Parts: sequence; structure tokens; C-alpha cells
Amino acid sequence: MSNTHSVFLKEMGITEWSSKDAVHAISSAESSVQVQQATAIAHQEAVEKVSQGHWWFFGTQPQGDAQTLFQNVVRTLGLGPQEWSWKSTNDNLGTLQAPGDGLPVVAFAFGGPIAQKITGERDPLPQLRETILSLNNGADEEIPVIASFDLAQLVTKPKDKALLWQDLLLAKSVLQNI
Repeated sequence: MSNTHSVFLKEMGITEWSSKDAVHAISSAESSVQVQQATAIAHQEAVEKVSQGHWWFFGTQPQGDAQTLFQNVVRTLGLGPQEWSWKSTNDNLGTLQAPGDGLPVVAFAFGGPIAQKITGERDPLPQLRETILSLNNGADEEIPVIASFDLAQLVTKPKDKALLWQDLLLAKSVLQNI
């Protein structure tokens, strides 16, 4: 291996390099044990995962590619089925209350009109984004709302997905700091 390759690998954080020819075959018994250990560790991590809070997603129920995008958002955030729910703006916002488990809640609005409806704000989406709003449900407890793009719009404008990710990170930060 040349010196330039070695420097490049060190910059990438790779300190030890072995060629494919030098790798010894692992016996099937050792391989089986390693798979069992990895499965046990993954199961233990899943059991030990503690919920950071609840996510309420508001917007038009996604269909097709927008639904795939939403499923990827949920997966990327690492949310389990009990950690998020889809809410409709047609629901009476006054009846929405944080779950009784004491965990914090963050609301995420997909689309400007949705954000305006649930917060009572009148500004357009560009002014509502990157701002922590409050759910207009008439309750004493404030539930933070983060406004972002409509999922259908993100499917047609993939460059805006980076902005969606910024909004999701803001919501995650808000949730962790409640």
C-alpha cells in the first residue's frame, strides 16, 4: 500500500487495513455464535430504549410517495409505534392533551395552512419555519409546534428535504429540552 493511501485511510479514521486475501474464513459455528450475540444485543437495546416523548404529526394524510417519505421520517427519528400519532386538524384541538405518562409532546405541522390552523398564526410558512410555535388548544399546558413543508410538496421538490430535516432536528431538540 502506498504512503498516500495510508494517509488517506488514516484521515478516514481507518487505522488497520487488511486485504481480502489475508482474511481467514470463520467457521460456521463461530459465525452462528456471533449472529446470536448480535441478535441478543439488538433485542436488549430495543428493550432498553426509553421514549424521549411523543410526536404529534398534523397535516394531510400522506399517500403514495409522500407516505413512503413519512415512513422514512419516522424510521429515521427512531420512533416506535407508541411514540407518534397522526392528528387531524378537523379534530377539536381543545380535546388534545398530553399523554398521562408525563413524557413531553411536540407537534409537527406539515404545511403552512396546517401550521396556521393549529397555532392561530397568520404568517406564511417561510416566517413560521425555524420558530417554536404553540398549539392553540386552550389548555394551560403549552405544546410546542414546529412548522415545515407539506409532504406532497417535498416529493415534488426534493431539494427542500434538507429543510425538512432541519425542522425535524429543531423539533427533536425542543422535545429533548422540555
